[in-house]
Amino acid sequence: MARDADRTRRRLLAAATDEFAAFGIAGARIDRIAAAAGCNKAMIYAYYGTNDQLFEAVFTAHVAGYLEQVPFDAADLPGYAGRLFDYFEDHPDALRLSIWYRLERPQGAPMGAVIAANQSRLEQLAGAQRAGLLTAGYTPVELLALVQSVATTWASMN
Repeated sequence: MARDADRTRRRLLAAATDEFAAFGIAGARIDRIAAAAGCNKAMIYAYYGTNDQLFEAVFTAHVAGYLEQVPFDAADLPGYAGRLFDYFEDHPDALRLSIWYRLERPQGAPMGAVIAANQSRLEQLAGAQRAGLLTAGYTPVELLALVQSVATTWASMN
């Protein structure tokens, strides 16, 4: 039977998502990921490199899904908070991955996907403030942190 590299990568990402969501970066084990994906550890290293690089691939894929499914509208922050809450209710692994990212990578190199998403949101918030749609009593960083914190707190209250 011929190897299907794309299918193997998808199985590895799915298994790694489950593993990282359950155990975090430090607690995840490559051997459990390989077993769950039905392949050997060498395939993980060949496709993704280190454990940290595998986490980055998993997290980047989840950020891409989040950006696609949770549109940001600086003029409707309550709506954004609601969409974010709904997303995390529908994708609890994404919330856990986000929490692990914050817990285990506070000093690590920031991920490009996270930087780009946050930069875009901050620019939109600043523009909405200049247009008078949002209060200027908070910085864009404070507003974004507040809205995201509220939505993720709601999602973790079940």
